[in-house]
Amino acid sequence: MNWNRFFDIPSDLQHDWLGLIGLHLREALLPVLGGLLLALPLAQLCVRLRWLYPPVLWVTTVLYAIPSLAFFVVLIDYTGQTELTVMIPLTVYSLVVLVPAIVDGVRSVPQETLAAATAMGFGPVRRYVQVQLPIAVPAIIAGLRVATVSSISLVSVGMLIGNQGALGNLLHDAQIYNRPELAWNSVITSAALAVLADAALVVVRVLLTPWMPSAARGARSRPAGVRPEPAVPALEDAAR
Repeated sequence: MNWNRFFDIPSDLQHDWLGLIGLHLREALLPVLGGLLLALPLAQLCVRLRWLYPPVLWVTTVLYAIPSLAFFVVLIDYTGQTELTVMIPLTVYSLVVLVPAIVDGVRSVPQETLAAATAMGFGPVRRYVQVQLPIAVPAIIAGLRVATVSSISLVSVGMLIGNQGALGNLLHDAQIYNRPELAWNSVITSAALAVLADAALVVVRVLLTPWMPSAARGARSRPAGVRPEPAVPALEDAAR
């Protein structure tokens, strides 16, 4: 294997190595963002209307079970061999992870906290945005981590519909030009991106939940039998 050609990207891909990384991240992260924007109101509906959650979960699971290649083939007639053909299925796939994560996170908010928010004059929307979502951040970030890593992996399948797989296109060229170093480049770079994206989300979770470490330290120093008071940063901020 000629490692000197590890970063020597064939000209037919129309991108250098950094260009393929940027393309891969765009095709992987935009669907996760789109899935989050869809999942937030959908999850709130499932929380308010409990009967709606099972059918929504069933539909998202069935959609997730559709093979990505079959999804691409159906969409090609409408969106062509474009990035959109890859990103639409990835957006749909993210819902099967994000909707349950948000629902579970929002449902974990103590009723006492919701009652306090209502007593302070918070309406349903404000209570959801300023109280329930902040407390549900750890669960939401956990769902985002799974959805993001999965999306980064699945982008490579786009190589089967006209070189729309970003780093996955290197796998195709590795076979055409008999250059195994291109396949190693694709695998190693994609794995590195997944690890870095996961680490970035962990950092985001730490930044958005500054009360969690102190709560953990307090739990270790708290006498046995004394229950901790729930952390409600949104209500505390509103009170100020």
